[in-house]
Amino acid sequence: MALKLTDLSQLRDHGFDDIIDVRAPAEFAEDHLPGAISLPVLDDAERARVGTIYTQVDKFQARKIGAALVSRNAAAHLEGPLADRTGAWRPLVYCWRGGQRSGSFASILEQIGWRVEVLEGGYRSYRRLVVAALHDTPLRHRPILIDGNTGSAKTEILHLLAARGHQVLDLEGMGNHRGSVFGAMAGDQPAQKAFESEIAMRLAAMDPARPVLVEAESNKVGACLVPPSLWVAMRAAPRLELIAPPEERARYLQRAYSDITAIPERLAGRLDQLRALQGHETVDAWQALAENGNLEALALELITRHYDPRYARARERHDPAQIRPLPLDRLSPEALEAALPDIETELARLS
Repeated sequence: MALKLTDLSQLRDHGFDDIIDVRAPAEFAEDHLPGAISLPVLDDAERARVGTIYTQVDKFQARKIGAALVSRNAAAHLEGPLADRTGAWRPLVYCWRGGQRSGSFASILEQIGWRVEVLEGGYRSYRRLVVAALHDTPLRHRPILIDGNTGSAKTEILHLLAARGHQVLDLEGMGNHRGSVFGAMAGDQPAQKAFESEIAMRLAAMDPARPVLVEAESNKVGACLVPPSLWVAMRAAPRLELIAPPEERARYLQRAYSDITAIPERLAGRLDQLRALQGHETVDAWQALAENGNLEALALELITRHYDPRYARARERHDPAQIRPLPLDRLSPEALEAALPDIETELARLS
């Protein structure tokens, strides 16, 4: 049997015990269906080899070699990752376009007696739904942006609001990057397609009748581009602007970016990336502050001389009528918790 995917919500309650991606590892790494496990029937080198023979030598020879490789790899999966599956196991199998790779593997599983289905159209059918949701049509959801200058605890407030039942789209979390030259986090960023998949699936699980809270970003989260339908909606969205004193934001940054400041070489390297914008004399002074451990003073310098002027210029492009300011005198964890009722009141007014 073949499953026809017509809506991303089908993948939330699909009913299969496992979703198996039989594409090559490089294909899986770029993007895959949510929750899928990688059991390639051809690895990257094997796929390239069979493809070259198919296009440049002989199609029949390529199919014969491919069948042998698929059988060999399928046997390894059956004796390895799938060895503990019982007779009631029900998997969904897919490849790039629902062709020979998924069909061959599914046939083997079916002969064993498992109730296997293949995804009609393969990964491409899933990708088309993601593109339709984030590229081709206006966003169905209504974003409200949590705005504020650097160090305003926007991300932490989003997490606190999510814990209180609000719909939150954490772009920095999904992109594994906090934005700006200091934003890199442990581990790699996802590929663009994987980033979009995560966004699309999160949105598919949300109620379009309720607002979705999003941190005010540029159109990039590190190397990941915010997909166009979401970006258009974000640019038109109302904003809650968190306003905190620079000194308090400097203390917050020292706490929030402790992973960078804990490694002096990493901090020095990030500061050096600002030389083209701020000049050698300024960055040398910042490097001296870092070397002497004056991290709060360094954070205050970065706020007042680098980040705040850029935020001010960017904010000139926004409609003042769409912005509600909210002063926050303190940004400690206890103060943020105490501020949540006021934040929720302002968000209700914006929605």
